Amino acid sequence: MNKNQTTTGLSHAQAAMLLKRYGPNEIKPAKPHILLQFLAHFNNPLVLILFIAISISALTGDAISAFIIGIIIVMSVSLDFVQEYRADQSVAKLVAQVAITATVLRGSERCEIPVAQLVPGDVILLSAGDWVPADAQLLEAKDLFVNQSQLSGEPYPIEKQSDATASIDGWDVDAKAAVFMGSTVISGLARARIIRTGHDTALGQIAANLEKKSPPTAFELGIHQFGVLIMRFTFLLVLFTLLVNVVLHRPLLEAFLFAVALAVGLMPELLPMMISVTLARGAVRMAALKVIVKRPSAIQDMGAMDILCTDKTGTLTEAKIHLERHVNALGQETERVLQLAYLNSYFESGLKSPLDDAILQHQEVVVSGWRKIDEVPFDFERRRVSVLVENEKMRLLAVKGAPEDILNLCTHYEDATGAIVLLEEAARLSINQLLDALGSEGFRVLGIAWREVARDHPHAVVTDESELIFAGFAAFLDPPKMSSGAALAALQASGVQVKILTGDNEWVTRHVCNELKLPISGVLTGKEIEAMHDDALRARVEEVNLFCRVNPAQKNRILLALKARKHVVGYLGDGINDAPALHTADVGISVDGAVDVAKQAAAMIMLEHDLKVLHAGVIEGRRTFGNVMKYIMMATSSNFGNMFSMAASTLFLPFLPLLPLQILLNNLLYDLSEITLPLDNVDQEDLAKPSHWDVNFIRNFMMTIGPVSSLFDFLTFYLLIAVFDANETLFRTGWFVESIATQVLVIFIIRTRRNPFASHPNRWLTLSSLSIVAIAMLLPFSPFAHYLGFTPLQPLFFGLLVGLIIAYLITVEYCKQWFYKRIAFDRKQRYDE
Repeated sequence: MNKNQTTTGLSHAQAAMLLKRYGPNEIKPAKPHILLQFLAHFNNPLVLILFIAISISALTGDAISAFIIGIIIVMSVSLDFVQEYRADQSVAKLVAQVAITATVLRGSERCEIPVAQLVPGDVILLSAGDWVPADAQLLEAKDLFVNQSQLSGEPYPIEKQSDATASIDGWDVDAKAAVFMGSTVISGLARARIIRTGHDTALGQIAANLEKKSPPTAFELGIHQFGVLIMRFTFLLVLFTLLVNVVLHRPLLEAFLFAVALAVGLMPELLPMMISVTLARGAVRMAALKVIVKRPSAIQDMGAMDILCTDKTGTLTEAKIHLERHVNALGQETERVLQLAYLNSYFESGLKSPLDDAILQHQEVVVSGWRKIDEVPFDFERRRVSVLVENEKMRLLAVKGAPEDILNLCTHYEDATGAIVLLEEAARLSINQLLDALGSEGFRVLGIAWREVARDHPHAVVTDESELIFAGFAAFLDPPKMSSGAALAALQASGVQVKILTGDNEWVTRHVCNELKLPISGVLTGKEIEAMHDDALRARVEEVNLFCRVNPAQKNRILLALKARKHVVGYLGDGINDAPALHTADVGISVDGAVDVAKQAAAMIMLEHDLKVLHAGVIEGRRTFGNVMKYIMMATSSNFGNMFSMAASTLFLPFLPLLPLQILLNNLLYDLSEITLPLDNVDQEDLAKPSHWDVNFIRNFMMTIGPVSSLFDFLTFYLLIAVFDANETLFRTGWFVESIATQVLVIFIIRTRRNPFASHPNRWLTLSSLSIVAIAMLLPFSPFAHYLGFTPLQPLFFGLLVGLIIAYLITVEYCKQWFYKRIAFDRKQRYDE
């Protein structure tokens, strides 16, 4: 743009050409068709496994099982799709923000045009109350203050100054000569040249991040890994069974039906329902705590969360500036400073700043006896405002502004008694030390001074701001929420590290941490992070818990670095600048007073600003995770052991150990016994620390408990053949009853790490489990026995069965305790190394 265009703006023809090149100044995501979004949710190993189960059930004539599994899949996928579709509307909220007009110069004329028609190179005019419509470079600015707290996280208005030669590259909220889309003008006037529009703006980059598919959460990764594990074992077991039957020249069709029925037996078809019911119960509990759960799987992620990253402003603090202290030159609290500051702010004309609002909250100051004569308004060069006022006793000039400048204009100061004392070098040094101390505590400080003038002094002019009497400092702070301290302490006691990511400066953030009694282990600034490679950042994020002056992209990098180190990360925030981090986190948490974009990007929304709810949510997540893991450990240990026994028995039995129909019935009864598992109690020690998805743990547990199940199956085979001389029908009946009994009753061992008598199961789980075992024992005597291929069993068998079950449960308990002790030993060794 040439110099002439900075005053006349673009011509209409130039603007039209640039609009074609850059497109409208809008933030609109490119989305696939809604049907494709829905179908994408079927791309999941667990869902694919269940589709195989549907096919197998249909091939074996079990239409009812196929129908039930199909309903489970559709309901589970639909729930995920609806939740994600609602969350994706966050981008639409950004679009709504730009549906306004802007004042722009076109061909030397001022025009009001829709924001969407702005282009790079346009010259826009800004004044108090305007919303900045694009990223722009300031050409002229007078008394310009902007609020960019939703972008930077800093609650105070920021001074902006023009510099037509400054380079405005990337995202730098500290750039004095730049204003960013999404900021609002608090006071002053400006003329600015647009640098970036639409998706190229800083706000547009946030929208682009929200548009992208978020990285997989810990829960999604765990389900994926578990699905892959089951697919591998199922494939190997089925292939083994088919090969054995082919080698032994058994009927091919019968062998195939047995193999596919075995595959169905291995499928965890109840898992989606288990997850849905467990998460739904968790969501109801969270709703009672006044927390809206938008993405149910986030409840489990919250249970696994071991790091909580949080914004400062609005989440840990009140997001409202308070006048915390008003001290004299000796650092003593005094009402004199408050009175002078109040007179200045009360009689100051024009738009009040947030600092003025904080001063005027102190309504105990009486101004009824005072009258305004004149004022010298604020400007950037002076960085102060002076008000000339009088009462019946005196006429004085009350001055407030940048503390360094105010102090330089003072020749005297008020001591503790109110006496006026000459401001000598020692006193000036002491006052400067007081100013530094207030700054190090995180206070934003204004200097307050005054001077008495003659009763006939007619006007206030800049030259009057000399030989002032220093009264003291007014110190402001965005105070922390006192309830946050106890909540953060509870989280840390539960194994959740807390890290603060803020756009504010280090001293302010340190003060908030000290107030909340949050120890600081390390500090990184946005500039340091910008200079770091991702590998270097991953090495530092572990030890640092305070990240200051960070922008949204850097917050996102920090979260990705933590996730790369295998942490499950939560993020708590409420501003536009928090939206990308909320989107990236395993569990994004916002509050009811947050901006719409933050609420839409979050997985959970707290309706009350009580962070104690966070700790309750973590406990609920761990309870949910614990009950889902119980089902998985059952499915991959005793259930897998029984299926392995069936496959192995084909090596030495001249007939199939169970008919395909009996395998499916076994699977159905087992699943029915576990329906009440989401209601089960969870031991306190399982709620005390984060619980992570660990496929290696699941595999090792399966390899420890599964063989025990198979061992007792083979013992049953021996008794049936050697003691009872069982034929095919009796063998199948006896083993069916034994496999159901051991497979179901072992839940009382597996459901806890404790001795089973020291952990009480939910009564409904007890009732459902015992009922299913009773049904299995009665089936051989029922009218359906012949159709199911069963025959009545002798009383002696039931006597031996009781002994087998007791021995089996004792053996599993011993192996379980050995397994957990071995894990604890291995962890200790790794820690010692």
